[in-house]
Amino acid sequence: MSALPSLPSLSSLPTIDLPELGPDFAGDPYAVYAKLRAQGPVHHVRTPDGQEIFLVVGYEACRAAFTDPRLSRDWRGAGDVRRVVNADPDDPSLAHMAMADPPDHTRLRGLVAREFTQRRIEGLAPRIQEIADTLLDRMTTDGARRAELVAHFAFPLPMTILCELLGVPELDRESFRRWGGEILSPSSKEAEIAAYTGQAAYLPRLIEEKRGNPGDDLLSALIHTVDEDGDRLSPDELIGMCSLLIIAGQETTVNLIGNGLRALFKHPDQLALLRSDLSLTEGAVEEMLRYDGPAASSLERLALTDVEMGGVRMPAGSMVRFVMADAGRDAARFADPDRFDIRRDARGHIAFGHGLHHCLGAPLARLEGAIAFRSLLERCPEIAADFDEAELEWVPGVVIRGVRRLPVRW
Repeated sequence: MSALPSLPSLSSLPTIDLPELGPDFAGDPYAVYAKLRAQGPVHHVRTPDGQEIFLVVGYEACRAAFTDPRLSRDWRGAGDVRRVVNADPDDPSLAHMAMADPPDHTRLRGLVAREFTQRRIEGLAPRIQEIADTLLDRMTTDGARRAELVAHFAFPLPMTILCELLGVPELDRESFRRWGGEILSPSSKEAEIAAYTGQAAYLPRLIEEKRGNPGDDLLSALIHTVDEDGDRLSPDELIGMCSLLIIAGQETTVNLIGNGLRALFKHPDQLALLRSDLSLTEGAVEEMLRYDGPAASSLERLALTDVEMGGVRMPAGSMVRFVMADAGRDAARFADPDRFDIRRDARGHIAFGHGLHHCLGAPLARLEGAIAFRSLLERCPEIAADFDEAELEWVPGVVIRGVRRLPVRW
C-alpha cells in the first residue's frame, strides 16, 4: 500500500508578499489574485499592512470555505479576539452575529431577522428616494457642475438611512461614519481603539433612550422583540447589533456607489447603455458587485483545527480570509470575467458572502445602490470622472475595496 502524499506544512509553504506580486496592488488587486488562483486555491501571504494570513481564492474554493465549520468567526469564544480587533474581548460591541458560530449565530440572526424583513426594506424605498433627491439638490444647486461624490452623495445616502433606522440624531452621524471606517479599515491601532471606545460610550445611551421612548425605528423594534420562547436580545447584544450595523451598513453602499461609478467611467459604452435604459439598473448593480464589489475579502476566520484545503494544510490557530473579489473574476464561474457588462447575468456572485454569514443587509444595499444610480443618471446624465486614477486614495487593508474621494463633473 503506497503512502499518502504529505501536504505542505506552514514551515515549507512560502509566504507571498502581496504588494511584490503587483506594484499597484491597492489600485488593481485582481491581477495579483489571478496569479495566486493560477497556482492553487490556498496561499500563505503577507498583506500590505504586514499581517501573515492564509488567503482562499477562486469561486468554488471560497464557497466551500464559507461553509466549512472548521473555519470559525467565534474569536471571542477562542479567547483570541485581540488578533483581529484592537478592543477588549468583553467589549459589548463584539457581541453580534458576525462574531459568532451556531448555535449562538443562529439565535442572534433569528431574533434580528424578525425585524429586518423584506417588507421593512421595501418600505424604505420612498424615503431612500427622498434622501437621494435632497442630496442631489444640494450637490447641483451652486452651478459649479462638479463635486466630490463620496462626501456629497455616496456617504450621506446610506448613513442617513442607517441613522434613521437606529434613531440616531443628525449631530451624531459623523461619529458613526468615523467609527465604522476605523473598525473595518483602521488607519492606525490607536484610531481603531478610539472607534471601539467611542461606540462603547455612545450606544448604551442611545439604547436606553429608545427603551424609554420607543419610536418607529429598527432599534426600538429590536429592543422589544421577543420570540415565541420568550428570548430577546440582551443589553450587550443590542449594542453588538448596533455596532454591526455601523460597520456593515455604511461601507458596503458607499463603495458600491463609488466602485460602480468608476467601472462605468472606465467603460463608457456601458455608461451610455445604462443612461439610455435605466430599467437595466438592478442588473447593473449585480454586475458592479461581481466586477468590483465593496468587500474584497471576508472578515477573518480562525482555523479551529488543522484544515486541509487545495493541497495545503492550514494549522490550527491560523487566520484565514476568503477573497470574494477574486471569486467574481473566476473564469470557471463567469465567462470573460474581466469584462464589465451590465447585461450579464451576474447572479450567483458572492460579493455579500455565502452561507450562514451571508450579509443580512444585502437587500438594503442593493435597494440603495439601485436608487442611487437611477437618481444620479436622471439628474446628472453627463456625469463623468474628474480625477486621475493614479491619484486616488484607496481605503487601506484587504477587506474594503473603495476610494476615499471621487471627484466628478457633469
